[in-house]
Amino acid sequence: MRTKFAFALALVFAATTAVVLGQTPSSSQAGADPETTAPAQPSAVATDVLTELSPANTILRDFHLSNLKFELSTLMDTLRDRRHEGWVLAAYPDPKTSKPLIGAGFSLDLPQREHPQTDPINPHPFLEPSSADLWQAAGLEPARLDAILEQFNHRKTTWSKRKFRKQIMSLPADISDDDAEALLRIAAIQAIYNARGYCRNFDTLTGPQQMALAHLVYQIGVNLVHFDQFLDMVNADQAGSPVIESAALESARPDTEYWTSVQKSLMQSQWARHYRNRAITVIAMLDPRYDESPAAAEHRVSAVLRPAVAHRHRRSAAASGEVAANAGHGKAGKKHAAHSRAKRSA
Repeated sequence: MRTKFAFALALVFAATTAVVLGQTPSSSQAGADPETTAPAQPSAVATDVLTELSPANTILRDFHLSNLKFELSTLMDTLRDRRHEGWVLAAYPDPKTSKPLIGAGFSLDLPQREHPQTDPINPHPFLEPSSADLWQAAGLEPARLDAILEQFNHRKTTWSKRKFRKQIMSLPADISDDDAEALLRIAAIQAIYNARGYCRNFDTLTGPQQMALAHLVYQIGVNLVHFDQFLDMVNADQAGSPVIESAALESARPDTEYWTSVQKSLMQSQWARHYRNRAITVIAMLDPRYDESPAAAEHRVSAVLRPAVAHRHRRSAAASGEVAANAGHGKAGKKHAAHSRAKRSA
């Protein structure tokens, strides 16, 4: 009996020891059964290293929106407006440059660019990261961007321009709606950041005016530097003075008359004429009375901003006369001419 009891104690002790040791399995044991082991998650250190690859990523992801006078979501809704570029979840060619775009016009292959601040009174720098950097800052995988560009380039080389444009709305999605939202958000933040580089007194503008500046940067990009008259007028009230108090700034600015002149400087641009519908939306926001009635502000711009004139190749008068003369040859032509003469005489 004592032997059986001792043997039972030994079995209990052995089982207890096995359980204690089993609480810390070796790495080889953990990997032996992948179906019962949770997949390894990327470490926070690895994520931080990826972010540090581009200084712009850190700046854009840590950008503070609290001191803006408009909601970022409102700007994103305007940029997403289907009346303009629309919302395309597959890479498609820009109608002007044929460069790949996606979502609400997010550029997919821009390189990182130098954009020096040439205004000695404005200390705010510019950020012009590459499309790959912005893609990563939006939280998307770089390998997906490479695959999308490869597919786009294949279509571009095998399809005609016309066919590509016709196929846009039927292309299978390359990204999800959430992905497109993330890309739009990071690009909109970059536009707001750079808007301060273009406008010295950005913080003193009204909410709609701030949004209009950010909208322009998003649409026009680095080419906004060529809008000399517009930028000179936007910054005119601070010329020659590196520091001006906000109250003095507001009292010194001739509100309606001043901003009407600023609006007209934009209306004279090719951008406004070629993209009239979007330009009306943006230029109207510069009106200090915009908040009172956005529709009325847009109507005032629409009444002045005319669409671009489409230049058609017209045949010369001599060529037209020659065609008319040739039309009279032959039996059918003579019959038509006789019928016309009879009609006129009647």
